[in-house]
Amino acid sequence: MINDKAILVGVDGSHASYKATWWAANYAKHAGLTLQIVCAYSLPSYAAVSFDATYTAMGDDNAAHNDAQEILSKAKAIADEQGVKAATLIVTGDPASVFVELSRNYNLIVIGNRGKGGLAERLLGTTSSSLPAYAYCPIVVVPYTDDEGNLMHLNNKITRVAVGSDESKWGLKALEIAADFASSWKAQLDVISAVPNVKGAAEDKGVMDSYMDDLAVRIKPIEQAHPDLEIHKEIVPGNAVETLTKASYDHDVVVVGSRGRGGFTGLLLGSTSQGLLQHAVSPVYVVPRKYVEAAESQLDTVPSSPADVPTKPIDDISGVEAVQVPTAGAEQASAIESKIDPEHK
Repeated sequence: MINDKAILVGVDGSHASYKATWWAANYAKHAGLTLQIVCAYSLPSYAAVSFDATYTAMGDDNAAHNDAQEILSKAKAIADEQGVKAATLIVTGDPASVFVELSRNYNLIVIGNRGKGGLAERLLGTTSSSLPAYAYCPIVVVPYTDDEGNLMHLNNKITRVAVGSDESKWGLKALEIAADFASSWKAQLDVISAVPNVKGAAEDKGVMDSYMDDLAVRIKPIEQAHPDLEIHKEIVPGNAVETLTKASYDHDVVVVGSRGRGGFTGLLLGSTSQGLLQHAVSPVYVVPRKYVEAAESQLDTVPSSPADVPTKPIDDISGVEAVQVPTAGAEQASAIESKIDPEHK
């Protein structure tokens, strides 16, 4: 069941997780990848915590298992609607630790963010325990609504990609990944470097020019690797999180690097008033620390892939069960899709 050329998407029955499934399936179809759909729950309080619905058999593992299968069947129908092959897993126990172990085996993990509660909150959590801080592969967090509760539309085709750039190895890896991602879609890449404590006034022009020169140096290898890629670069005075949150309003994806403990991850996953993941209105593609370290450990110049990290068979990961589920009908899939994004055609 494990495929190192697959995307893993987590579902919990919420519309946000089905929206993440739609995004993951759309990307998998574009990239020629398969999809693995995971439903996670924990006992005895799965009814109150794990699933986005009301259940009566509190603490009943059989009922929880059946509910998880029903959720997976609906998510699988969404994938099938887009012509993507999808396998299904059920995860019991602490989803954050299990997902970290599963991340060894995949190119990408996708989760939906609906705010408080649900799978996303348990996987994002705090900086010290979050999936983006410790995963072995990149994470995409798909927003469900904006801060005012308005449903966010996801485009079938990626046309504009933004990446937060700095000189750290995390920032450089994020730049590389963003370029590969944008190139695969033939999309425009906007490289953004936020500069604190600079107001952009005339007297700061020399400082801004210096930052722009540094940015041009960082971009040069990307221009050489992707000569046909349209690249725009921008130096923005101010806070990185505010800058990238603003960019999420007119870009299809925002790519950022994560240092893991502290650093920019603290900005990403900090308070709800500052966290990019809480306020972005487009999917946020996070490049985790362990993924960058795996690439750095290679002696050659071949870009890192999940194959650089030792995989773990499902049988060796406690709480993971591969299951076969029937696909929900096309009518159910269409009904869900109309609710998660009425603009979908």
